[in-house]
Amino acid sequence: MNNYKLTIQYEGTNYCGWQSQLNAKSIQSEITAAIKTILKNDVNLIGSGRTDTGVHALGQVANFKIENKLDQEKFRYSLNCILPDDISIVNIDEIDENFHSRFDAKLRTYLYIISKIKSPFYKNYSYNYPFHTKLSIAVLNKLSKELIGEKDFSSFSRKNPDLNNYNCTIKKAYWKENREFIYFVISANRFLHGMVRAITGTLLEINKSGGDCIELSNIISHKDRTKAGESIPAKGLFLYKVEY
Repeated sequence: MNNYKLTIQYEGTNYCGWQSQLNAKSIQSEITAAIKTILKNDVNLIGSGRTDTGVHALGQVANFKIENKLDQEKFRYSLNCILPDDISIVNIDEIDENFHSRFDAKLRTYLYIISKIKSPFYKNYSYNYPFHTKLSIAVLNKLSKELIGEKDFSSFSRKNPDLNNYNCTIKKAYWKENREFIYFVISANRFLHGMVRAITGTLLEINKSGGDCIELSNIISHKDRTKAGESIPAKGLFLYKVEY
């Protein structure tokens, strides 16, 4: 079997997320349908991970297997012609037959964008946080260091009976800013459902209230979603890249 790896970008505003769902439009189902139109065969399109409703991607990865070899550039061109304008196949590579885009991923990086100004050009891709003038990047970076390492992140995710554990290993978590935007970058081996948005919202709330690292450590140790802050809007969140 020939195994092909896709690098995908999408604007998630009009979708229920990556994963196919009944009675909802997903990124996975749109791409799968487009591939079937070209190849005249069903394929099993495997994504590196789910993104939630309204979340965007700059570097989602997926793979599928077929018996016949593809003219990769011709196939990519044809696929992009069929797909809606808010989904794009950036790259296609033939990969080892055993490659699995989800299980082989070593590191996933998300980017959250906060806009300091209200702009119609930023509204779908950032969160215009009303208290941005009260934020301290130094404090946010100090708080973020408490996230580094392997921990149980139950406090930042909905309960899921299908999960064996809520442990994730965060490798990087830091904040940056410029004149118009504030950026939060976080990388881990895996992420739980809604985890990045819950962490980001919690850090913003702690910063706003003058809290400290002890408060964040207590939230983590409680392993209780009600102890953490509210999730912030999905529109500012991007799956930035997946590393193998």
